[in-house]
Amino acid sequence: MTAFEQVSVGDTIPGPSFTVTRDSIRLFCEASLDYNPLHLDDDYMQGHFGKTQFGGVIMHGMTNFGLITRMITDWCCPLAAIHRRLETRWLKPVRLGDTIEPAGIVTAKHTTAASRWVMIDVTVCNQDGEQVARGEAMVEFPPSA
Repeated sequence: MTAFEQVSVGDTIPGPSFTVTRDSIRLFCEASLDYNPLHLDDDYMQGHFGKTQFGGVIMHGMTNFGLITRMITDWCCPLAAIHRRLETRWLKPVRLGDTIEPAGIVTAKHTTAASRWVMIDVTVCNQDGEQVARGEAMVEFPPSA
């Protein structure tokens, strides 16, 4: 039985948990070259000028994307599959000290003459169980022999 045949609609995919710190935010700023004051400047985020209503600095939304990508690739690469697409939507800001965790569930399997792939609903929840991001991923498997 191939890896694709072993995957079933309803299969769950666990992801790594991640606790947001000033260091993790700073490192993402350096890696992405995104030094937006939303992520770094406490005074800006508290002041009237920022008008953010977040009450403090927040994590880059793309950190969610990175955690989801890690979850998907950790799952699909051992199956000889390739992570092809990911669409996400940020629902809530993630703040310093929050711990977030992605999760996935296989929602569909498709086969064509040229390809085989699965669709995965993905979510990222914080320590309170609130969704902070959600989306959909596609993973492609090698064609059957």
